[in-house]
Amino acid sequence: MMPTQPARILLADDHALMRSGLRMILDAEPDLSVVAEAADGAEALVVLQETPVDLAILDIAMPRMTGLQAAREINRNHPHVRVLMLSMHDNEQYFFEALKAGASGYVLKSVADRDLLEACRSTIRGEPFLYAGAVTALIRDYLHRARHGNTLPETILTPREEEVLKLIAEGFSAREIAKTLGISAKTVDRHRTNTLQKLGLRDRLALTRYAIRTGLIEP
Repeated sequence: MMPTQPARILLADDHALMRSGLRMILDAEPDLSVVAEAADGAEALVVLQETPVDLAILDIAMPRMTGLQAAREINRNHPHVRVLMLSMHDNEQYFFEALKAGASGYVLKSVADRDLLEACRSTIRGEPFLYAGAVTALIRDYLHRARHGNTLPETILTPREEEVLKLIAEGFSAREIAKTLGISAKTVDRHRTNTLQKLGLRDRLALTRYAIRTGLIEP
């Protein structure tokens, strides 16, 4: 079997020192490879015309063209390229604007050394990556729309979160769930934490009751 090629990453940030630090983190991983850099959104779009890329990591605030503007163009003209947004700001408005622009994830620079690798892998798999504050913002937005009678999604859990919830309710450990779904135990824990926060529940027993109530498992 041929080895899987590392995911090709475009890194766009107007601070060369930040790009250098992030590149060191990414290039140290065998499944990730920074193949191009850009100092602003406009340069990122030019690079995309010339270099095959799987994931674009964009600073949200750059000169000439911001990360948000670049994300919209990438989403429109390069729909196969996933987008991950970097920001200094734990700001709900920026977060929601990033989602509307087509970003699959939002990472705070202050914890990039902790979250960036998982965010990249989640985004490349087609799964959203949300930091804890973003989950809270989504819940607040959901409740606001509910109070005002706006249309709500059928479920606030992602398909992957439902998969993890079902297996937790069936008594599988994090390690067993990770093996079953082909993800890391750390990712399982993140999905569990997000699910507890979204549903306002506290422990495995409460998750099991919810899974029975919603028909994910039989009592």
